[in-house]
Amino acid sequence: MNRALHRPDAVLVQAVIAGALSFAHLHDLAAAAGQSGWKAWAYPISVDLLLVAAWRRLRVGRDGASWTWFAIALAASLGANIATAGLLDLDHVPAWLRILVAGWPALAFLGGTLLVHTPTPVAATEAPSAEPELPLPEVELHRADTAPVPAPASAPAELDPSPAKPPAPVPAVPTVPAALVDHARSIADAHRKTTGEPITADALTARLGLPGPTCQAIAAQLELT
Repeated sequence: MNRALHRPDAVLVQAVIAGALSFAHLHDLAAAAGQSGWKAWAYPISVDLLLVAAWRRLRVGRDGASWTWFAIALAASLGANIATAGLLDLDHVPAWLRILVAGWPALAFLGGTLLVHTPTPVAATEAPSAEPELPLPEVELHRADTAPVPAPASAPAELDPSPAKPPAPVPAVPTVPAALVDHARSIADAHRKTTGEPITADALTARLGLPGPTCQAIAAQLELT
């Protein structure tokens, strides 16, 4: 802090000098246009406030309105600097300049209101899901080896006219990986914490979205009803 005070920034010094000169030029121009007393001092404050409001809006989001009002405030400041440099007779100010100076407060108020109260467009963001989607491991289904069918004995003299019934198909026995069981257990724990009740097998099946036999095998391991 002390080092910064002993060695002031050159840009800050230039800003103070430029602001003081511009402030004085705007005051002189307003006074020459018929705005005497405190009114002449209010004009440079109005121009600087509009310039700052437009600059702050440009830093948040660059749109056409921000650039327009920034250019208007900058033109008013530069115009006063040039007009008071000897190019304009301040003792005989033209009528159009008097009208412009008199109408500036309303124009500055309109610009400041639009800059402050116009919402800045913001990109819509997607709300995060309550529970993260975990990749589900692949489930391999293996069929139990069927027992070999013994060869039929020698046919008797009289054959049974009724056709032989085909053997009943053996149901598939799913092999559930440990990672899938852990994932289902985390879903059941989250449901218990949220609702205070254990999750049912039907609800777990709907949450997992896996084949029925696989979900039934997982529910059996978690002892769900």
